[in-house]
Amino acid sequence: MTEIKEFRQAKDQFFASDHHAPLTHEQQEKFDGLNYYDESDDLRYIVEPDVIEGRDIIEMQTSTGDIISYQRWGTIKFDVDGAQAQLTLYQDDHGGEFFLPFVDATSGKETYGAGRYLDVQQTHDGRIVVDFNYAYNPYCAYNESWSCPLTPFENRIQVPIRAGEKNFK
Repeated sequence: MTEIKEFRQAKDQFFASDHHAPLTHEQQEKFDGLNYYDESDDLRYIVEPDVIEGRDIIEMQTSTGDIISYQRWGTIKFDVDGAQAQLTLYQDDHGGEFFLPFVDATSGKETYGAGRYLDVQQTHDGRIVVDFNYAYNPYCAYNESWSCPLTPFENRIQVPIRAGEKNFK
C-alpha cells in the first residue's frame, strides 16, 4: 500500500468513528469514505519559492464571518499540463506551518466550491514540497458549524488540479 493510500484510509477511519471528526453523528452512521482523485505523480512538485520580503499581513474572512490573520510568506510557481500557475503561501502570525488554500478550475464542479487546502513542507535547502494528492476539503465542507478561512483571490487559479479530495457526497 502506498503512503497516500494509507493516509486516506486513516482519514476515512477518523471521519467514520472519531467524535472530533467534522461529521455529525448522523453523517458518520452513513459514511462510507471520502471521494478522491487517483494518485498522480504529475501533481507532486518540489519548487523554489519566491520569498516575500517584509511579509505583509492578510486578513482572511472565514466561512462563519470571523477574521483570521496570516502573513504572506512567499509564492510558488509550477506547471499543470503545460499551463503556468502561481500560488501564495501563508503562515500564521507566529511563523508556524505553511497554509496553502486554493481554488482551481475543478472548484464548484468536481471539488468543494470554496476551495481546498494543502499542507506543504519546506526542505532543508529551502525548497517547498507541494503534493496535491494530499489536497483536502476544509471541515466546513462537511459541517457548516465549522469556521474555515476562505481562499483569497490571489490563490484562485484557472488550471484544474485533479488530485486529492473531491466533493463530499
